[in-house]
Amino acid sequence: MKVKEILKYVLSAAIAAVLLYFSFREVKWEDFVTGLKGCRWGYVLLSMAAGVLAFWFRGLRWRRLLLPVDPGTTRLTAFNAVNIGYLANFVIPRIGEFVRCGVVSRNSAGKKASYEKVLGTVVLERAWDLVSMLILLVVLLVLRWDMFGEFFVEKMWEPLSERADFSLWWIVACAVAACAAAGVALWRLRDSNVFCRKVWSVLRGLWQGMASCMSMPDKWRFFADTALIWGMYWLMAAATMWAVPELDALGVVDALFLSLVGSLGWIVPVPGGFGAFHFVVSLALSTIYGIPFGMGIIFATLSHESQAVTMILFGGGSYIYETFRRRDA
Repeated sequence: MKVKEILKYVLSAAIAAVLLYFSFREVKWEDFVTGLKGCRWGYVLLSMAAGVLAFWFRGLRWRRLLLPVDPGTTRLTAFNAVNIGYLANFVIPRIGEFVRCGVVSRNSAGKKASYEKVLGTVVLERAWDLVSMLILLVVLLVLRWDMFGEFFVEKMWEPLSERADFSLWWIVACAVAACAAAGVALWRLRDSNVFCRKVWSVLRGLWQGMASCMSMPDKWRFFADTALIWGMYWLMAAATMWAVPELDALGVVDALFLSLVGSLGWIVPVPGGFGAFHFVVSLALSTIYGIPFGMGIIFATLSHESQAVTMILFGGGSYIYETFRRRDA
């Protein structure tokens, strides 16, 4: 492992440790253990089952984008790649997206699905995830602004806007201009310079992968799979909510809110979302519903750790399966 990768992992682990400290520093451990003992563990198992179904539907949706690139991509290959990617995120944050591309491209017959093309489909899929989350967030805020609007404005938007001062926008503008200039230079030198030709080939593969959505069969299934994925995310949050007796007063809309807030917690680049998820979810429960922070930590722990165990189990199983399959081949 390179020194840069080691430093990146150490920094991410340090951020996770700090967030875990701030999340658990005021927790009364006797109450925490008592709360865990009083949970309805059957609902936790239901949440884990919903998580597995979310992995499966994510694999099916991704396969829709991969079929125009390589029609031989199987459902099992896409499912295993998703699982292995989640497992890799526990080692180095966000590296799972690149790892799962390698799984698919390695299993592609005749190398039809090059790594660059597969990565392009992942970029497109993640972009659609972001759009879906924003759509659900807007719908939630429109329907329940009186309850959820203040949380997003005061706890998320205002801290972000305070950091996004005038100098930051200049930096963004300069970065965009530099990328545009680099793109023009690559295009003009793509035939005369070896390095530029290689980079241009990679970018072209990325674009071909992203453009796969235009030729994928049964496009409606892509949107159906997206709805099923978010339906499973909602069920995961709802089942964990039902597992904690102190949260019985919350309803299905609250479960949708918690699933969106939890998704934001997973985005923070720390190994497996540890710390960030716990802090964000507990803060939301205490700010909006007045639920004690310690009780929020119990909900966040059940939700996060049950999904972490699911990811590790299925990621490990998929890795073992793919390892033996390569050996046999």
